[in-house]
Amino acid sequence: MKLHVYSETGPLEAVIVHTPGKEVSLVNPDRREQLLFDDIIFEADARHEHLNMIEIFRTVMSGQRSDSGPGSPSRTPAGSVIEICDLALETLQQEQARIFFTDELIRSLPDTDIRHLRSDLLQLDTASLLEFIVTGVTDSLPNASLDPAPNLFFTRDLAAVVNECIILSRAAKPARVREFLLMETIARFHPLFASTRNKIIHIGKQDSVEGGDILVASQEVVLVGISERTTFSGLMSIAEKLLNHRVRHIVAVDLPKKRASMHLDTIFTFASPDECIAFPPAIIDRTNNITVFSRVDGRIAVTRGESLKKTLEKLLGRSMTFIKCGGEDAVNQVREQWTDGANVFALAPGVIVGYERNTETFRQLAQHGYEVIHQREFLRRWQDRPFRKAAGEKYAIMFQGNELCRGRGGARCMTLPIIRREESS
Repeated sequence: MKLHVYSETGPLEAVIVHTPGKEVSLVNPDRREQLLFDDIIFEADARHEHLNMIEIFRTVMSGQRSDSGPGSPSRTPAGSVIEICDLALETLQQEQARIFFTDELIRSLPDTDIRHLRSDLLQLDTASLLEFIVTGVTDSLPNASLDPAPNLFFTRDLAAVVNECIILSRAAKPARVREFLLMETIARFHPLFASTRNKIIHIGKQDSVEGGDILVASQEVVLVGISERTTFSGLMSIAEKLLNHRVRHIVAVDLPKKRASMHLDTIFTFASPDECIAFPPAIIDRTNNITVFSRVDGRIAVTRGESLKKTLEKLLGRSMTFIKCGGEDAVNQVREQWTDGANVFALAPGVIVGYERNTETFRQLAQHGYEVIHQREFLRRWQDRPFRKAAGEKYAIMFQGNELCRGRGGARCMTLPIIRREESS
């Protein structure tokens, strides 16, 4: 299987997710800020909301597979919504992978006593080891504990497939070190990632880059946010490597260094090849925050861009429409950005999902020709027939996320695409 992502909106064929589990119930309110949460999450409802989102994915993806035609190569099995814990279980059965993970974990957590547990961790059965990694506890090691890893359901941040290579993120915060290390172990050892094994882009140990800051506008244009979680030095550690993997231009977007705009995709995402949802104060109204790194005659040229919209139009060669997160009212813009109104996820060009509570954003989408439809109606409409999108049709699918949004991430944050079909195919 060859992994590839050539755009943000190409028809989705394989995506890695994690449905929230026990780890979110183990967040002590007194530790929530250290664990990067503004609130605590009710596990049962969060699981239900997440599984509903996945059901939408499977409905759309199933229709796209059956619509790909006999001439299209088979790339993925029917279960192309892949649970990261399933990948981890398969990976950690390999002794070499288990040793790599354990030794890197000890190195990454020098202020803990986990170095004394090396032999115990290596001797755990795979399920118990994974339980310890995700929840921080296991009955098999009753005297050992770590904080839980409640952010694991935000799989987007762990890596980014760009064209046919993979960027392995490096966490900005200690609370997420285990998740990022788990993803690196999977990418190094799981057969699913065989096609990218020699195309891994690593981040410098003193730098940080997280996947929510990386958007693939096209095969030649990649956006990278310089944010609370991705540093300028982190960007520079991957720029030259990306420019050697078919990328011609890297658009660096300087963001406000705030919790609310922790990643570029919290304030800007693609809905179709020429339509984006943008948080106006940080994207539409802001200028002189764009730097473009380009490959020109074997060297890297650096230029400045006036605005993100004008820069994208120039590099992509087409007009771009920026749809306002929260609509025209400034208060609604801030409120809906807080609950991830700009963080939608494209299942295909013009087929997106997002939290239903962001009503003003969906109203804007309707004004731009999207049929706004609730998940229940969407699933009912296509329960007995494959999903088909006629030419010119666009869908904005609403799903409930009242618990999920407490973690401060939306549909794009909860997805790590590893295969997207080219938009023209």
